[in-house]
Amino acid sequence: MNNSEFKSNRHSIYNLKYHLVVITKYRHKCINKELLDDLNEIFKNIIEGKNGTIIEFNGEPDHIHLLFETPPQVELAKLVNTLKTVSSRLIRKKHSEYLKEYYCKPVFWSRSYCILTIGGATIEMIEKYIRSQAGVKD
Repeated sequence: MNNSEFKSNRHSIYNLKYHLVVITKYRHKCINKELLDDLNEIFKNIIEGKNGTIIEFNGEPDHIHLLFETPPQVELAKLVNTLKTVSSRLIRKKHSEYLKEYYCKPVFWSRSYCILTIGGATIEMIEKYIRSQAGVKD
């Protein structure tokens, strides 16, 4: 690892990258291209608001993959909760007619999620995997 891979802020030097997978409630296959684009924008705004960066974003009809980095001051559990809560609210508001077909209650994401540090795989391997998950419903 060379110095260009590290970021820094006032009190730390870091290289923290995470792979987050979030699935839809009941694994309903409701994520289409328009929803995926909106989710990308929502997640980008939230993560950049925490001084983080989205490295890669993609998904399939029933889940999304998000590769991102954040400074060490960001609490991951709170960030994931914010990502899921805010995106669910905004997606349900914007796409309410479309989502009525899948949900009768105000839900979108499953309560569970998977978050991994990317220490074992190279960033290129993970980016390639996320890009390969482009089987999104139109």
